[in-house]
Amino acid sequence: MGLLDGLKSALGMKAEADATRDADPEDLFGMSTAYMTMEADLGFVPADAAALCFAEVDSTDFEDAVENVEAILEAGEVETGTEARFTTDDHGYEWVVLEDDDPEDLVTSVHFAADEFIERGYGSRLLAALFAFEKDDRLAYWVYSFRRGKYYPFAPEGNHDRHNQTEIKLQSVLDGELTVEPDKEYWYPLWPDRPGGHPWE
Repeated sequence: MGLLDGLKSALGMKAEADATRDADPEDLFGMSTAYMTMEADLGFVPADAAALCFAEVDSTDFEDAVENVEAILEAGEVETGTEARFTTDDHGYEWVVLEDDDPEDLVTSVHFAADEFIERGYGSRLLAALFAFEKDDRLAYWVYSFRRGKYYPFAPEGNHDRHNQTEIKLQSVLDGELTVEPDKEYWYPLWPDRPGGHPWE
């Protein structure tokens, strides 16, 4: 589902080797204001969905960490109404998928999940956080690469094409409000299985 085999290279080992600064889960809170700029300046509204992508470890301690994340998000659902589910894609990557019509709740929930992995010593297993937006039935994402400590835009179009003009526009408007990846080599496409679907579906 969604990811191509090169993801581990782009968001994983290669990105880690080329990292210019450490990833910081506090970066995720930048989306708390960026979503307003997306709507006001670009006409993209939140699509009520976000996700955290991570690579599994075959250990009982990691399983416990995942269970803790699940428990935290379940407790949070009572407070915020954010619904969470876990899924695995066809390439073996794990996803925490979050749905809520309040974008600030989505940001908070993604942060809680990421922070728990980091606190348990599994920050290196975090690959990306995705925040979904839509405009005229077209989806676009801000992707946060944990290995690079930066955001980049991704605007899928049709079957494995990208709307480059949209991505450049998002970069130009949000650069400064978000820490945007300047090297487009790391703007890795997270293809959905079907046009109009999310990468985690």
